[in-house]
Parts: sequence; structure tokens; C-alpha cells
Amino acid sequence: MVKASKGIMEKTRQKFRRSPRQRGLSPITRSLATFKVGERVTIVIDSSVQKGWPHHRFHGMTGTVVERRGAAFVVDVRFGGRIKKAIVRPEHLRRA
Repeated sequence: MVKASKGIMEKTRQKFRRSPRQRGLSPITRSLATFKVGERVTIVIDSSVQKGWPHHRFHGMTGTVVERRGAAFVVDVRFGGRIKKAIVRPEHLRRA
């Protein structure tokens, strides 16, 4: 048997697949988006941009922007009864 990989893309075959009409690169305005501290955002991982992915367990979750860190944003996400911090680039964030 081949050992199962444990990388950042493990078990994401269906999760990151895009529908035929949405394939290809995303619009540039999505990567230039800015969010204010305290704003509610939803983490939706854009598989056409591999840089700045949060862990795939945060995909589809809603959180609050806490700070800006370089080109990315730190988002507080409620996860399993506690609050976790996800560092996410703007391509993978949508306003909630």
C-alpha cells in the first residue's frame, strides 16, 4: 500500500473543485479587496490561487477580522467551542 499523503491538500478533491463555468483564474479585484477590523467574513478557499490558503477545515466558516498581517488578514473563527485564528489572504475571503 502507498502511504496516504498528509499535506495541505489532503482530502480536498471535491471540496476545492470548481464548477465548469467558474474554472480558470478569479478576477483581480478579489485579491485587492480590503476588510476592516471587526468585519464579518466567510472563508471560501479559491483553488485557482494557492498562495495564502488557510487550513481546509476552515473552508465555509464565518469569522471576524481581527488584524491585517502583511497582505493577509487574521480571522477569528469559532471552532469546536473555542476560537481559532486563521491567517487568510483576501482571495479566500467574502463578506458575510
